[in-house]
Amino acid sequence: MKRPDLLVLVAIWQFITAFAALIGIGAIVILAFLWPDSYYINGMMGGYYYGEVAHIWFIFGISLGILVLLAYLALAVAGGIGMLRGREWGRITSIVHNALSLFAFPIGTVLGTLCIIYLTKEETKNFFNPKGVPPGSAAPQ
Repeated sequence: MKRPDLLVLVAIWQFITAFAALIGIGAIVILAFLWPDSYYINGMMGGYYYGEVAHIWFIFGISLGILVLLAYLALAVAGGIGMLRGREWGRITSIVHNALSLFAFPIGTVLGTLCIIYLTKEETKNFFNPKGVPPGSAAPQ
């Protein structure tokens, strides 16, 4: 069965969001080093020192943001590659990725909704099933 053309567009959308997550990770890292409070927290400048508790929360926040974006990036890349290779796990991963994209209002909401609708259509499901028969149903006679 020939790969549907819209499937490539969905994969491109996933790679674009993965690139955006990579930019977000870079922005967090750069801002962590440029943020004036980080100088005080790390004791690099003389003056007011926030203490160990603030330092721990600052590092925790930065780390959590980076981990969330790394997970989103991995999900997007895995879904895009899996879909382009025609794997069922790629379709499922893409549905999860697009469900998370719904929170990125307004573009992510619109494109995520359209991708979820497209990926749950029977024609698209049949592409990922090598026999063209949905699991659990009898083969056509």
